Amino acid sequence: MMGRQRNDQRQLFYAFDLETVVPTDHLLRGIDAVLDLSELRAHLSPFYSHTGRPSVDPVLMMRMLIVGYAFGIRSERRLCEEVRLNLAYRWFCGLGLEDGVPDHSTFSKNRHGRFRDSGLFRHVFETVLARCMKEGLVGGEGFAIDASLIKADANRQRGVCGSDATDWTDPKVATRPVREYLAALDASEPTGTQPKNISLTDPASRWTSAAGGPAFYAYSANYLIDLDVGIILDSGTTTARRTEEVETTRTMIERTEERFGLKPGRLAADTAYGSAPMVAWLVEEKAIEPHIPVWDKSAGKEGLFPRSAFTFDKARNRYICPGSHELHTTGRITSDNTILYRSRTPDCAGCALKATCCPNTPGRKIARSIHEEARDYARSLRDTPAYLQSRKDRKKVEMSFAHLKRILKLDRLRLRGMSGANDELLLAATAMNLRKMATLIWKPPKGDRISVPA
Repeated sequence: MMGRQRNDQRQLFYAFDLETVVPTDHLLRGIDAVLDLSELRAHLSPFYSHTGRPSVDPVLMMRMLIVGYAFGIRSERRLCEEVRLNLAYRWFCGLGLEDGVPDHSTFSKNRHGRFRDSGLFRHVFETVLARCMKEGLVGGEGFAIDASLIKADANRQRGVCGSDATDWTDPKVATRPVREYLAALDASEPTGTQPKNISLTDPASRWTSAAGGPAFYAYSANYLIDLDVGIILDSGTTTARRTEEVETTRTMIERTEERFGLKPGRLAADTAYGSAPMVAWLVEEKAIEPHIPVWDKSAGKEGLFPRSAFTFDKARNRYICPGSHELHTTGRITSDNTILYRSRTPDCAGCALKATCCPNTPGRKIARSIHEEARDYARSLRDTPAYLQSRKDRKKVEMSFAHLKRILKLDRLRLRGMSGANDELLLAATAMNLRKMATLIWKPPKGDRISVPA
């Protein structure tokens, strides 16, 4: 017999328990088991008044933000609606069926106020990382670093040329990101370079493009990860400039060592991080093996002797060419931190190898970096088993960016300004670490389970 649903919703009393309706293997149960926000209120206490009406519980707001970033809910307005309707989200946030959900404007006010002023997102990220270390998910022996472009919340058409004079004090222009950008300019030393285009919406973002694509305004997300299971150890946000990405690597490595006592034996990265100063810093100052391809332009033109064909005599500080002639130097360091070694013109004039060495110049010239010994050490690691393994393990940081953009849906930022971008990427890193920890160490109770998509 065909059944028929009774549309009678007039029952007066219901026996309902959120604990029983949330599936026992739901991802949020695993995150709840490993998330500790017990110190959050104490951390924020100096930023709240001791009088007045009680505020929305900051623990509730943080749990809601974690739900949003862990499940790719990018809009705070939509996040409030999802928490209002989704029983698992209500359970995770500690809300009953009749409890109200904070208004979306509450998040904006706290993000730009006490949350940012107190460094709350950094505090929560480091609390989660400490739990990852406690659970044995961080080996600390090998790290990897990489950066990825994240589009800024800025219209491509609303920008000005970097050399144009702009009245940034105009009330129509002087938004919060603009004021933050001007403050950062005042606090930094002038570089003498002007960006090609400056966004009027988010001037701290950088006009750039990915390979083969149109230009857009973006920031660089920089993640330092541990190579064991890919736990994110630190997050840094920079403009889309390679020099800033490399520089923030030093900051993240030193901060991780200072706050957690973690210092790797090796660092894996791509060629962009293989500049001479970076390799020298790793080898000479930090005693870290650079499992990084050295950024090298010494191969020379095709058909001519590369620099590797010349032997360096360290004791006598000179190069020996394939024709057994010597290249000498004055020892003067050039503006790009290199020392030039030159051959004698008479030696080259009568050399039988001149056609394959310096056919168009009177003599041969070789530029040697002041950090060449560190570069030679990095080159010597290229064929070692540890280096080859690091090349494979480095894919874990690329997988983190793929997870960031495809699962967490953070391929475009919502918050503007450098601090806004940094807040978003810290929250995303926190969410990824929580998801990974819940997956790897939390085991749902045995028995019948009702699975729902994560």
